[in-house]
Amino acid sequence: MSDLAIASPISSLRRLPGVAIVLVLLIALFGAIAPGFLSAANLSNVLVQSTILTMLALPMTLIIMTEGIDLSMGAVLTLTSLCVAIVSLATQSMLLGLGAAVLVGTVFGLANGWLVAIAKIPPFVATLATLGMAHGLSLIVSDGQSVVGIPHSVRDIYSAKLLGIPVPILMGVASYGVFHGLLYHTRFGTYVFALGGNRDALRYAGLSPTRLLIAVYAIGGMMAGVAGLLMTARMNSGHPTAGLGLEFDAIAAVAVGGTSFERGKGWLLGTLLGVLAVGVLRNGLNLVSLPSSVQVASVGVLVIVAMFLDGLRSRA
Repeated sequence: MSDLAIASPISSLRRLPGVAIVLVLLIALFGAIAPGFLSAANLSNVLVQSTILTMLALPMTLIIMTEGIDLSMGAVLTLTSLCVAIVSLATQSMLLGLGAAVLVGTVFGLANGWLVAIAKIPPFVATLATLGMAHGLSLIVSDGQSVVGIPHSVRDIYSAKLLGIPVPILMGVASYGVFHGLLYHTRFGTYVFALGGNRDALRYAGLSPTRLLIAVYAIGGMMAGVAGLLMTARMNSGHPTAGLGLEFDAIAAVAVGGTSFERGKGWLLGTLLGVLAVGVLRNGLNLVSLPSSVQVASVGVLVIVAMFLDGLRSRA
């Protein structure tokens, strides 16, 4: 066997992102120590539970590619989940509840985009402010209490199946397909890469980086609205703190997936692997009965390990 033949698989291995290696190791670890982890039912559960995070991490990838960040996404998700619960309870219509959630989420996304692109407030500060606004509104509209009694049309979405496949998984696959097509097969996707890599080129081409940036944040808010429907269905209620902290998981998934916080470099498949790694980690820790506080810390360790492996790979 030639040296070239040996070098080829080695170089291919070096191209694997750290998160892919971590994901395989996590599956092997929990398969060995967590009873029932590798069962078909549990693996399906991991995918279902990862759907909401997928819907947040995909637009977060685009936002981070523009050298931005959205800290408000978890709080906006909470507010949109309450919108679904309140409106669907009042009207007995799932579609009206979803419409209200998407509208509210999009308004917050537009607000984030305006603050960042026009008011020139740093994304960290701007979205931290809207995080507080969304959280405050969640407490106001719910009076700090869970909204219960939502219609079956909402509750049944999370457990429904189509052709034997859970509906949340289908929604997650559809979301990935839409974002993949948007980023890699449209002019808008090309513009997103340019927003983080070369905004001057957009200006020279007669395009408005300001409008494009607002659109990217608006997409993030809109997806938080769609995810709000699944959050309400999953919890069988609307709760004023349901989605808080999920923005951390979304940012972690994007970071370990290989998207750079500068120069417009992003990889949606890497984000998906990051989501699965976070989902596997949380599910496995649940099966071994570790508390939620340990799970949050473990996601932080996941980020460090994956980034460390990427650093070793790049130096190899």
